[in-house]
Amino acid sequence: PLIPPQGLALPPPPPQGALTPAGTWAFCLTLCCFLSALTLPVTLASRPLPYAPAGASIITASIWKFNHVAVDERNGNVYLGSVNRIYKLSPDLEVQVSHQTGPDEDNRKCYPPRIVQPCSEPLSLTNNVNKMLLMDYRENRLLACGSLYQGICKLLRLDDLFKLGEPFHKKEHYLSGANESGSVFGVIVSYGDSSPDKLFVATAVDGKPEYFPTISSRKLARNSEEDGMFAYVFHDEFVASMIKIPSDTFTVVPDFDIYYVYGFGSGNFVYFLTLQPEMGNGPAAGSSSTGREQVYTSKLVRLCKDDTAFNSYVEVPLGCVKGGVEYRLLQAAYLSKAGAILGRSLGVGPDDDVLFTVFSKGQKRRPREASQESALCVFALREINERIKERLQSCYKGEGTLDLAWLKVKDIPCSSLLTIDDNFCGLDMNAPLGVSEMVRGIPLFSDSADKMTSVIAYVYKNHSLAFVGTQSGRIKKIRVDGPSQGALQYEVIQAVERGPIQRDMAFSPDHHFLYAMSETQLTRVPVEVCGQYSTCSECLGSGDPHCGWCVLHNMCTRKEKCERSAEPRRFASDIKQCVRLNVHPNNISVSQFSLILEAHNVPELSAGVNCSFEDLAEMDGLVEGNRIKCRSPTEKAVPRIILNQGDHQIVQLYLKSKETGLAFANTSFVFYNCSVHKSCLSCVSSPYQCHWCKYRHDCTHDPRTCSFQEGRVKKPEECPQLLPAERILVPVNVVKPITLRAKNLPQPQSGQRGYECLLTIQGVEQRVPALRFNSSSVQCQNTSYSYDGMETSSLPVDLTVIWNGDFSIDNPADNKVHLYKCDAQRGSCGLCLKADPLFGCVWCKRENRCALKQHCPHPESPWMEHNGLNSKCTHPRITQITPLRGPREGGTLVTIRGENLGLDFGEIQGNVRVADVDCTPVREGYIPAEQIVCEMAVATPSQFANYVEVCVGGIGVRECPKEFRATSSKYYYFVIPRLSSLKPSRGPVSGGTIVNITGSNLDAGSNVSIIGGQWITCRSHASLHGYGNASVTVTVDKAHIQKDLKFEYVEDPTIAKLEPEWSIFSRPLLITLCPLCPQTCQVLSPTTMLCQAPELPISLSRQRDVPARPDEFGFILDDVQAVLALNNTAFIYYPNPEFEPLHVSGVLELKPGSPIILKGQNFLPPTNTNGNNGKLNYTVLIGSKPCLLTVSENQLLCESPNLTGRHKVVARVGGIEFSPGVVHIISDSPLSSTAIISIAGAGAVLLLFIVVVLIAYKRKSRESDLTLKRLQMQMDNLESRVALECKEAFAELQTDIHELTSDLDGVGIPFLDYRTYTMRVLFPGIEEHPVLRDLEVKHVEKGLKLFGQLINNKVFLLTFIRTLESQRGFSMRDRGNVASLIVTVLQSKLEYATDVLKHLLSDLIDRNLESKNHPKLLLRRTESVAEKMLTNWFTFLLYKFLKECAGEPLFSLFCAIKQQMEKGPIDSITGEARYSLSEDKLIRQQIDYKTLVVNCIHPDNEKSPEIQVKVLNCDTISQVKEKILDAIYKNVPHSHRQKASDMDLEWRQGRGQRTILMDEDLSTKIESDWKRLNMLSHYQVPDNSVMALVPKQVTAYNSVNNSTVSRTSASKYENMIKYTGSPDSLRSRTPMITPDLESGVKVWHLVKNHEHGDQKEGDRGSKMVSEIYLTRLLATKGTLQKFVDDLFETIFSTAHRGSALPLAIKYMFDFLDEQADKHSIHDPHVRHTWKSNCLPLRFWVNVIKNPQFVFDIHKSSITDACLSVVAQTFMDSCSTSEHRLGKDSPSNKLLYAKDIPSYKSWVERYYSDISKMPAISDQDMNAYLAEQSRMHMNEFNSMSSLSEIYSYVGKYTEEVRQHTMGKNHNTCFLSSRLKVEQHSTRHTFGHTYPFKGIS
Repeated sequence: PLIPPQGLALPPPPPQGALTPAGTWAFCLTLCCFLSALTLPVTLASRPLPYAPAGASIITASIWKFNHVAVDERNGNVYLGSVNRIYKLSPDLEVQVSHQTGPDEDNRKCYPPRIVQPCSEPLSLTNNVNKMLLMDYRENRLLACGSLYQGICKLLRLDDLFKLGEPFHKKEHYLSGANESGSVFGVIVSYGDSSPDKLFVATAVDGKPEYFPTISSRKLARNSEEDGMFAYVFHDEFVASMIKIPSDTFTVVPDFDIYYVYGFGSGNFVYFLTLQPEMGNGPAAGSSSTGREQVYTSKLVRLCKDDTAFNSYVEVPLGCVKGGVEYRLLQAAYLSKAGAILGRSLGVGPDDDVLFTVFSKGQKRRPREASQESALCVFALREINERIKERLQSCYKGEGTLDLAWLKVKDIPCSSLLTIDDNFCGLDMNAPLGVSEMVRGIPLFSDSADKMTSVIAYVYKNHSLAFVGTQSGRIKKIRVDGPSQGALQYEVIQAVERGPIQRDMAFSPDHHFLYAMSETQLTRVPVEVCGQYSTCSECLGSGDPHCGWCVLHNMCTRKEKCERSAEPRRFASDIKQCVRLNVHPNNISVSQFSLILEAHNVPELSAGVNCSFEDLAEMDGLVEGNRIKCRSPTEKAVPRIILNQGDHQIVQLYLKSKETGLAFANTSFVFYNCSVHKSCLSCVSSPYQCHWCKYRHDCTHDPRTCSFQEGRVKKPEECPQLLPAERILVPVNVVKPITLRAKNLPQPQSGQRGYECLLTIQGVEQRVPALRFNSSSVQCQNTSYSYDGMETSSLPVDLTVIWNGDFSIDNPADNKVHLYKCDAQRGSCGLCLKADPLFGCVWCKRENRCALKQHCPHPESPWMEHNGLNSKCTHPRITQITPLRGPREGGTLVTIRGENLGLDFGEIQGNVRVADVDCTPVREGYIPAEQIVCEMAVATPSQFANYVEVCVGGIGVRECPKEFRATSSKYYYFVIPRLSSLKPSRGPVSGGTIVNITGSNLDAGSNVSIIGGQWITCRSHASLHGYGNASVTVTVDKAHIQKDLKFEYVEDPTIAKLEPEWSIFSRPLLITLCPLCPQTCQVLSPTTMLCQAPELPISLSRQRDVPARPDEFGFILDDVQAVLALNNTAFIYYPNPEFEPLHVSGVLELKPGSPIILKGQNFLPPTNTNGNNGKLNYTVLIGSKPCLLTVSENQLLCESPNLTGRHKVVARVGGIEFSPGVVHIISDSPLSSTAIISIAGAGAVLLLFIVVVLIAYKRKSRESDLTLKRLQMQMDNLESRVALECKEAFAELQTDIHELTSDLDGVGIPFLDYRTYTMRVLFPGIEEHPVLRDLEVKHVEKGLKLFGQLINNKVFLLTFIRTLESQRGFSMRDRGNVASLIVTVLQSKLEYATDVLKHLLSDLIDRNLESKNHPKLLLRRTESVAEKMLTNWFTFLLYKFLKECAGEPLFSLFCAIKQQMEKGPIDSITGEARYSLSEDKLIRQQIDYKTLVVNCIHPDNEKSPEIQVKVLNCDTISQVKEKILDAIYKNVPHSHRQKASDMDLEWRQGRGQRTILMDEDLSTKIESDWKRLNMLSHYQVPDNSVMALVPKQVTAYNSVNNSTVSRTSASKYENMIKYTGSPDSLRSRTPMITPDLESGVKVWHLVKNHEHGDQKEGDRGSKMVSEIYLTRLLATKGTLQKFVDDLFETIFSTAHRGSALPLAIKYMFDFLDEQADKHSIHDPHVRHTWKSNCLPLRFWVNVIKNPQFVFDIHKSSITDACLSVVAQTFMDSCSTSEHRLGKDSPSNKLLYAKDIPSYKSWVERYYSDISKMPAISDQDMNAYLAEQSRMHMNEFNSMSSLSEIYSYVGKYTEEVRQHTMGKNHNTCFLSSRLKVEQHSTRHTFGHTYPFKGIS
């Protein structure tokens, strides 16, 4: 099925109803190429796309084409490179930013370009084609390279396309002067954080090899303006990181170039796929100048990433062969993973790289020949590398030559040097190298009709899926299972309006959408459209691996979208798993009831099931195992079954789940009704259990209801019925009985009437009494019958035998009575005697009439009868002869019609002569007595004409008696047909040409189509011998007429071009095309003709206001099939021009010479998008005179002729004629009354203006006196409002605490499990860390175990850590990573880990004191492995304390903050709130709001009680949804909840009215530049309303304006500020309100951002000083004070609520005291600071700021800001320094200024209590640590952790060796062991961990 895509909405919107949505079209987005005009100062015109969904439009103001597209894999933003523009688009293709790149003054011959030095070449305005579009993720910038100025590049910031740099002053900055968009390909190679990235660039050189290298590697400096940007990685006098095409190559092939199709990096190599001309053996080979066609080869180029001299350059040819056809021209390629199924077929791993390629047929590029044959092939990259390795090895053994012709090294022999390995990167010998043998790909799919042009692929659930773009704009979805299983094309969609699809295709980051592009459109299409399949078999038979059948929801969808899909049989992924139903019995009578269904593959139905019989009835079903009992509907519910509709009705029986309310299975079921049968045979022949009651004449399904036992009939042979009879002939008006044979005739019972015969004659029933002789015979009594009219000689009459009034006897043989009249239609003797002998008709000779024998007077009147003694009719007569002329050669069939022409063929055989020539009668043409057909013999030249003679009786014509002879009254003539000419004299080889042959006597004979005897018309057949002349022969009967006439067969006409490619709905518009021409078109030349475009059929043009495309458009040119339906045209019909009336009165008055303006629309169809000319020809008549016209879009300007008086205006265009009215042209006068009135009016207006100015001046002076009073009133108003605000804040402080405490009761604490909690702290931001997975490379375990033994040696481990920390390249991130990896390895040996930690901390303290740093700085920042290990150590050991003790007050604080914030307004855009602890997140103005209670229906169970939820009338719809979800899933962890973005809010009002509420819809208010999000108050939702959350629905609005939630919901802005910055910088992180680029509208909710100029400082009339609202901080702080106190008290308490202090805290504090004693540090402030930095700063602050590390919750931006204030207060409480606060201090410090001293006392008491506690012995601590290790033994994969640590060994091998060699003997032993270990590991790991050996 063709699935059209989703359209992009661009302003202005199309008129409502102008677009035609179809099926699933509303899910895709289309962006047309002309959006580049958004930044141009031209008028944009919007028109609807004929094929696109609702909301799509096309901008027609520009002609720029699209070149490249790239998608940001981090956020899904789309970057589009086009001619002269770069665009940044949102994922749903809304334009966000554009950047102009051209056009500019340039000349391609200017080198260096004119921006560097003046150029002598003429300059012109030149377009800038985008040739490369690359994303540099590391530096967050976009590389956009164009065609201007020899191909310079811009570096643009990804966020806003701000130009970061544009290097252009060096030759390295000029990539290529080629002008094609696909001529450059780049690959960015990253080398880690330590060194900058490299850019590998491959480009066509466009004949300038001296200027541009064809392939090179460049430096990608981090500073975009750095001088070395794009410099060659290496460059000296002899060697550089580049390869240039030698100039000698161009002498062999002048137009040589290498065209780069695709590039990528994999492993240690960079690859490019190319298409390049083949270099032959001689100078002439391959040269285009020789006139031979150029042969091309597709090659893969490989380079090492680290190769600066390009010694590793290798070329290998690629191709594909399928069915003996070679595909060698590369079109597109894409690198993907193999996946399990394809990998198994190819013999590679599922994560191995494979290369999908598209090749077209052959090796010759013929742009003019549209060869559509192409193939999709796959290569395993490993196989290509193996082939290259074999070639390298053979060359380094000295075998063969370098074999690279275009680099002039074809014949250089290889040198024998060494053995190479997989990662060999070449030497300066044997390079560059070519592979001569082609690597063949595996063909997967081919297409000969629609050429494939692009490919992209990915792996879904082990299936490798390829998406292939085609020439016609379609995308083929192909499931690739490998060469054995083949490739399945499971869907085709129309992606763009006009193809072809370009090479650039991209997936969205979640792989749910695919972006495809043509030159004029960019489209987003869904990867799957499972919803199009309506049945399980369609869904699972489609072949789409995304799709499965959600059984109880009866829909086709992805598994993750199917509710409870993990449960058995709820989700079917195989067609065998579809639900099947068997019903017993499978048919019942309408009066029966119960039936049993057997259901297979049905999930558990504990919720119950209903049986539904279509719309007849629905009732409960009883489930017993896989059987379901259902009761059928009552007889009244089943519709009445009538006989002419059959005795049964097939009804669909549905099973409906009570859980979902949906039918999930159905089967056909039959109800039958015996009583509709009214005859015995139809009753007992029914396939159902029907019985016939003979004496009741009734059919029933219950045989017990028959009145008499003998009357029951079940078999057809037992039915009462008439037996077949021979024809029953009854002459009219003759009394005669009719006897009928029968069987099983019933004997009428008492009270029953006897038998009757019922005949229906000409619609009139005639009843005749009948006598039943016995059960087998009945007779209709003596009666005469008649019918009207003489037109019918015999009339069949229906006969029915009935008894008891209306009980009919079956007549299976359909016996009829035939009434006949002898004299009807038998007016001659011959016609009478040829009548059926059974009629008994005779010819009465005296009366000359036909009658029954008894009606002929006898013996006075003689009569004749058939086969009697006297049966030969006399006086034959000829009435007609055809033809009257014929050739002498004979063979003409002459037809003779007349009377009495014999009763038998023998009577006239040999007895016919025509013009004295024998004519042989033809038996097939003989009609007794009426017609003779005979064939003429050859006539002599002397015979010219004569009569026709017939003799009846076989005597011979010459001796025939007169009474048996017939002679014609006309002559028959012999003539000679002649030919003179034929026209036309040529036609197409396909035939079908109508040829007229002229001549004389061509109407003679019996088998020629003639027109007046002067010419005959023939239709040429297809030529059997191709082109050329064919002789023309005409055969007239047996005469062959030949003259030297030739008909030439010529080549079939072709349609080369149509101009224009458009018309209007209502005919006729001339279009021009270029073939031979049929008669209906006007021929202008042999290559051009004019044809009228047909009027569009009604079915296509029913919507006259939108363009439409016909399904087929073609030309009937004789029998030429190729042009019947053209595939390469885009012919379109535009709406008809429409005229408005000239004037409302119908008469327009004008002066002579004034132009007449006709207004309307569609005067100029938007044809410039089709790239061709053409116009509508308008004629406007004023009366009878035409006028000169000027045509615009909406007006016709008519220069009226020199006329006066009234004249009708008529406008004609195409086939339309319209009169907009009448013009009345009035002659001029010196000064009309109108002019006088106008002058008087102007004078009055001038006088009024003077008066107004005077009044305004007086009022202005009075206003200045009132200014002082108004200012005084404003100050009074401000004072009262400040007082009111303070009073409200005080009231809130007193009332909120109790409400908040009661709301939090009963909320469960969703703790994270141990593993998730530790991973979020150890490796923040990494979801699936390798330490959680099994080791991917299994054969390295032995080496890792040995390495693990070294890690467990404390000397080695300490040395290893110290060595790493001493390295300059060992970053802060590396330190934290190593610390976390080490503790995961030592999780099972925490006592050993603790010992190592103590050593490291001791070293850290020593270094800190030796460096003269202040002791208080110790442990302040994470600058060492020890500090991160300390954090991790506490993370492990305080989990139990968190879960049992500290977690509860922390979670209560989080919930309290969240609920308190949500009690007041929160701005959805900026994140500011009425209740806040953070000044930066405080709404500083008065917001009027009201609390509402809404009753919410549970989305999972609508029958459960409604849940009351408190919301605000100023909440956005998204905020209401979040509050409802919080209430419904109060005790459900956040990750297990439904997402608000997946749900719609439905307001359920009375009488079943339901309204979907949205943040943005068509009712959203827009004031000036601001669009306000919809709130509950916008919809006027009252208190106690009923709401429901329903699954997300797609509407015409949200499919077009897809910004509803994504642009406005708070979640987007929360993501922008997550985990960044400090609490003090929150204001700087307030999201900007970005205006909508399409309309300039900015979105707001409660407050308008201060960055915009809407809040002027002087506008104070209705505003207060914003600082007055800071009192709300105090209200919020007071409300939350209890929860902050509880948390701090819990943390700073040694025995809180019966929970003992964790041993780890006491143990570590004692260790720090020991270290202080060791270094003679007795300052209590230093000891206090060490402990604060150790525990509160390193652990508790992190947990308070990030409660999501401990709980399964979602943290919003306002909650984050409040927690940051609490965390800052916590840090201040642990500090020993005094804080001097003033009015300029931060508000968060002022807020808790009075509380911090008491908190400090708690901290000091806490530290003091810990120091007084008895010391913990090492034995107790080790026992505790061992217990902790045992509890969490298998949480991490130690082998994976060791593997990660080992990567640092490989990186710093030499440094580790040097440090270990420099230690004592024991360390030297370890070094030796390390050496052995490394050799062992290196041997074991292979190339996975390469490093240099240690000697």
